[in-house]
Amino acid sequence: PIEDPNMSLYGDTHRALHEQFNTQRLANLLEKMDADEINPQQQAFIEARDMFWLATVDLEGRPQCQYKGGAPGFVRVIDPKTIVFPSYDGNGRYHSMGNLQATAHVGLLFLVRKLNATVRTIFQGQSRGAAAAT
Repeated sequence: PIEDPNMSLYGDTHRALHEQFNTQRLANLLEKMDADEINPQQQAFIEARDMFWLATVDLEGRPQCQYKGGAPGFVRVIDPKTIVFPSYDGNGRYHSMGNLQATAHVGLLFLVRKLNATVRTIFQGQSRGAAAAT
């Protein structure tokens, strides 16, 4: 969900493409469906996943997209605006956590491949610590 209620999902370039490909109605509908809080159904979906994809951006604007996995429940929704997950050492590069601390731009993609179910979240947020999970 987008935290700033004045922030649109779309910029001028997006709107130009909507017009070019006649998708304004669909884009407007999808923007209306966007919410600034995680609802109980989304919470249950997220917390049942055993993996997600985490997209971050560094200070130079370079994107990273990392697979994050664990046992179902390793990601928790602690309130309608806060998702928490452990930071496993993995390869020791800490791209995701470093980018979160540097820019606070993050996207999370939770999906179920067999059901074609997806929950996409975009946050303007902050990292509240990068303690490694044990």
